[in-house]
Amino acid sequence: MGKLKIDEAIGHVLRNGDKAFVPYIMAGDGGLDQLESQIQLLADAGATVIELGIPFSDPVADGPTIQESGQRALKNGVTLRKVLNELKRFKQDREIPVVLMTYINPIYAYGPKQFAEDCEASGVDGVIIPDIPLEETDHVAEALKEHEIAFIRLASLTSTPERLAKISEQTEGFLYAVTVNGITGTHNGFGESLGDHLSNMRKLTNNPIFAGFGVSSPEHVRELTEHCDGVIVGSKIVDLLHNDNEDEIRTLIQSAKITHV
Repeated sequence: MGKLKIDEAIGHVLRNGDKAFVPYIMAGDGGLDQLESQIQLLADAGATVIELGIPFSDPVADGPTIQESGQRALKNGVTLRKVLNELKRFKQDREIPVVLMTYINPIYAYGPKQFAEDCEASGVDGVIIPDIPLEETDHVAEALKEHEIAFIRLASLTSTPERLAKISEQTEGFLYAVTVNGITGTHNGFGESLGDHLSNMRKLTNNPIFAGFGVSSPEHVRELTEHCDGVIVGSKIVDLLHNDNEDEIRTLIQSAKITHV
């Protein structure tokens, strides 16, 4: 299913008049045996897609909260291969799309073709790779395309209109709009120009636009979704999950719902 499954999940939410919510969690934080229940918790709370981080020793885009969760996972012996094997185990019981967020070195070590093949076998629907330039993605993109896995691209605040147009043409599933300059983490708010930036991005792509980095409260979610199709929330979800705060997780995810049954 891959890309199609992501498109269907997002389309269903948007047609309903709501906005998409993508929670990020670190695979293996708390143990890989907790992964299935963590994903199910987020799905039951109303998440649209799950972004699943792969622990890595040099996470250049991650702030302190996600770095700490990655270190906890690494101490548990979590690897990319083990994550894929665990996802494969409960593939048939999982309806929500899963997108892996991993750096390029683990993929190179794995082998891009084998990585894409195993992603498909494990029911992975998309991949985000934050540390590889657009011009160096062909070999990975070809492998993912062969197995119908969405390659989701990031667009930074400093990207020129020409650069944004190229990124928008090549992204699949959705366009990941980075809302701050710097690493992930919670922030107090966003600049007034961010809404204009997201609105300008809309003119460059037909793909759904999801805003991520620094989103940590229902107020942030409502503020950002005035200008885009959904949000991605990482550090706050990781922190709440680590502290077993399920009620606040549900409240945060439900803040993307405009309509209520």
